[in-house]
Amino acid sequence: MSETVWSEVTRSGAEAAATGAPPPNAAAVPAAGGAGLPARAGTGFKPAHFSAIVAAPQPVGFFEVHAENYMGDGGPPHAWLTRLRADYALSVHGVGLSIGGDRPPDAAHLARLARLCARYQPERFSEHLAWSSHDTAFLGDLLPLPYTTQTLRTVAGHIDRVQQALGRQMLLENPATYLRFAASTWAETDFLAELVRRTGCGLLLDINNVWVSAANHGFSAAAYLAAFPLAAVGEIHLAGHHAGTDDNGHALLIDAHDSPVADPVWALFAGVIARAGPLPTLIEWDNDVPDWPRLLAEATAADAILQRHRAQTAA
Repeated sequence: MSETVWSEVTRSGAEAAATGAPPPNAAAVPAAGGAGLPARAGTGFKPAHFSAIVAAPQPVGFFEVHAENYMGDGGPPHAWLTRLRADYALSVHGVGLSIGGDRPPDAAHLARLARLCARYQPERFSEHLAWSSHDTAFLGDLLPLPYTTQTLRTVAGHIDRVQQALGRQMLLENPATYLRFAASTWAETDFLAELVRRTGCGLLLDINNVWVSAANHGFSAAAYLAAFPLAAVGEIHLAGHHAGTDDNGHALLIDAHDSPVADPVWALFAGVIARAGPLPTLIEWDNDVPDWPRLLAEATAADAILQRHRAQTAA
């Protein structure tokens, strides 16, 4: 977009924020398939769990898959996903678009993603506020970016491109970070809110990421969540983390997805639900994956918090 267009978008976005009107280009961004994910707990799908899942109806609201694992044309992955999609809501979570990179998302990758979404019509698609490629190199990690007006414009342009290619709204996930940039001039929550206003995207709130970043940088996770634009949240992620040290021996939390959700993260989640009401909530457990009953127990714990809020509201 031109600077003139960006200026108009920024002004109309600020007006929308002040008046409660929809984002400036919301009419041009189709909503996700149907009415979105059910406001229940779901889990990431792992092939090792397929037999247990299809043996009987499961008490989960939805399953989530990583888009890049299903970009081939056929084979067992699509057989599994087709079977699950017949009975459950679906969230597709991308890790390879490099939304925060300095170049537009790779056209071939985006085309594969569009075909995947057209094939399965997921209730939600989400990606990360991060970058993972440079020139022709894919770095295999989700890397942070400075929160400046220039990066805001770049990221907003990339979100526009993705949403237009997919014909649907995307959710953008707040990152877990291990460093901060001196060049940043926006608070992360303000940066995310402005992206919502400029593009009409929604947000994926990863509460474990908030806890990890807060511990690593010494800020209050509760204060961060108080400033987070909860009205834009279409999905929540919960996960476990690893406590370690950096090269200098300083404490460092890693967003490892290899353990149960930690008690402080559960407490933050309960606080968010008390403010925002029940929201679709995913348990992420991608490494050292447990058996299905253990993973289901984590989802059941999340569902209990959602149900408790419903009961308190109804009382």
